[in-house]
Amino acid sequence: MEENKIRIAITHGDTNGIGYETIFKTFADPAMLELCTPIIYGSPKIASYHRKTLDIQANFTIISKAEDANADKLNMLASFDDEVKVELGSPTPVSAAAAQKALDRALKDWDNGLFDALVTAPMDYADDNKANCQSLIISHCSDNNTKNLVIHVNDGLRIASVTGNMPLADALREIKKELIVEKATVMFESLKRDFRLSNPRIAMLQINPTAGAEEEEILKPAINELHNNGVNIYGPYPADELFSSYAHNNFDGILAMYHSQAMMPLRMLAEEGRLMLTAGLPIVHTAPGHDPKFEIAGQGVADESALRSAIYLAIDTCRNRIQHDEPLENPLKKLYHEKRDDSEKVRFAIPKKHEQNQ
Repeated sequence: MEENKIRIAITHGDTNGIGYETIFKTFADPAMLELCTPIIYGSPKIASYHRKTLDIQANFTIISKAEDANADKLNMLASFDDEVKVELGSPTPVSAAAAQKALDRALKDWDNGLFDALVTAPMDYADDNKANCQSLIISHCSDNNTKNLVIHVNDGLRIASVTGNMPLADALREIKKELIVEKATVMFESLKRDFRLSNPRIAMLQINPTAGAEEEEILKPAINELHNNGVNIYGPYPADELFSSYAHNNFDGILAMYHSQAMMPLRMLAEEGRLMLTAGLPIVHTAPGHDPKFEIAGQGVADESALRSAIYLAIDTCRNRIQHDEPLENPLKKLYHEKRDDSEKVRFAIPKKHEQNQ
């Protein structure tokens, strides 16, 4: 059974944040070691400092390479030899660099097939000169032809944005039919492969609160092309109407047009426990949806539930990909032609405001 346990690489994140505290609290539960073999990419010295400061009873086994990981232990892989000054609660270039070094080592080991999934503890993105975790992973694990998408997850809510975290004016310039088709396709395939939804439905949000030229010239042509490609996507819907009427519960995924349009409802509906899954890459990568929480670092009050859930999501995604991919290795030839049913376009339509008021 141990040979089949999923090997989870976990980076320690910003060393002045809550990364080590949440890691130790997560694996204080012995049941976690029955689900996976954890390999913490970090520093035994820094880990020991956090353990002593927090007065946490946490045991770990120090290893120098991932091949030596013990299936029944919390393995601490020494990712670098540098001396790092720990200043809990204060983001520094040194603590950010330590986070990046651990991630760099983990990605090199992934190249050599030494683990199955990667979970990253939070890094600090406040300074533009500091590395963005998602960007580092995407650039390392993809080529120019690989399409990717960060999906934010909480329970049954899965939401992503066509454009990244940028000023709204820049996002509006970036929104094109081709980009929407690309991101929607990645989301559709991820819902099928990573979440094992056989026929997922996606809701697309409008760019404007009320339908404008962009909806007619960009969004509707994108929806038509996606339908022709077999992607079940509906809309575009006004964000306020979709969420206020709870109609979002009819869909498996929500595709927003820009970052704040995705994050505002997510934060309102899922105050805690938000997760991130980087879809479309060969590597399975998940992360808690919060920052390093410097304001509570070192106080022993950090909630580890988001990290634990990110590990669960990584395990589930690995298993789902195996179950999805195995039958496709030798597929049976279709003996019939599937006729597309467009009746769901009506089923998932939201009445216009003027219709509601009649």
